[in-house]
Amino acid sequence: MKKLILFGVAVFLLVITFVSAQTSDPIRVWPGEAPDEPTGIESKKAKAVTGSDGVIRIPYVDTPELFHFPASPDKATGTCIIVCPGGGYGKLAWNKEGTEIATWLNTLGVEAVVLKYRVPRRDREKPHPWPLQDLQRSIRIVRSKATEWKIDSDRVGVMGFSAGGHLCAMASSYYGESSYKAIDSIDKLDARPSFVGLIYPAYLGNARKDATTLDPLVKIDAKTPPTFIAITHDDSDRAIFAALYYAELKRHRVSAELHIYSKGGHGYGLRSSPNPVSTWPARMEDWLRSSGWLKR
Repeated sequence: MKKLILFGVAVFLLVITFVSAQTSDPIRVWPGEAPDEPTGIESKKAKAVTGSDGVIRIPYVDTPELFHFPASPDKATGTCIIVCPGGGYGKLAWNKEGTEIATWLNTLGVEAVVLKYRVPRRDREKPHPWPLQDLQRSIRIVRSKATEWKIDSDRVGVMGFSAGGHLCAMASSYYGESSYKAIDSIDKLDARPSFVGLIYPAYLGNARKDATTLDPLVKIDAKTPPTFIAITHDDSDRAIFAALYYAELKRHRVSAELHIYSKGGHGYGLRSSPNPVSTWPARMEDWLRSSGWLKR
């Protein structure tokens, strides 16, 4: 039975990999060079590597791109989600937390876009400003394509894993502040996500400094987008800060849902395991559906 299950998982991942290749050409996030690039970043250039676990890890990006995964017209709901892979802001877990997620979202009738944002860290202590520029610009680009892609510009969400979850939390925190100077008409569009999915989000706080409060950079108010959060109890201190994040959402009367599973650790993506955390995609689907994002 165990061998049969493992075979099934392997087939699923092969199908995901095949389908994920069926995308159009990538869309450049910036018409020219990405803004505010520090000098010397070229010295960190490195090629993508596929590990023994089958995960494609991209360690260097200086030209951010969007990879569009259109939903089938017979399933399309008009909702689009921008997916931000994790990797500690040092690399991107490209397939496990990017393209595989996009393919799954397509099965729900959700248009998906995977963001290849800038890595590695430009600033060790504050790694998010450059990726936040990329994500804010990407939200605006997706909204600019609403007519072409037949999506609703009021139904553009973001979803991130680990560091990508932190990035999405930053987009929620600073939706009213542009992180870069406007360069064209696209930048007149709203950068606030319609809703947010945080899957094992990282960096929401620092337990070594204070395990009772969120990082000062994390901002929540009454206009923070509706949020879904999934994490495990044994995921270091991240569960503490996910719970604190949810508590702040509740305090500000923001619609939210939090799932804390007992086991599962960190970095599992969509991949199956014996742990109940593997059911998080079903719970997120329930949340998307009950929130109206999957209505056609």
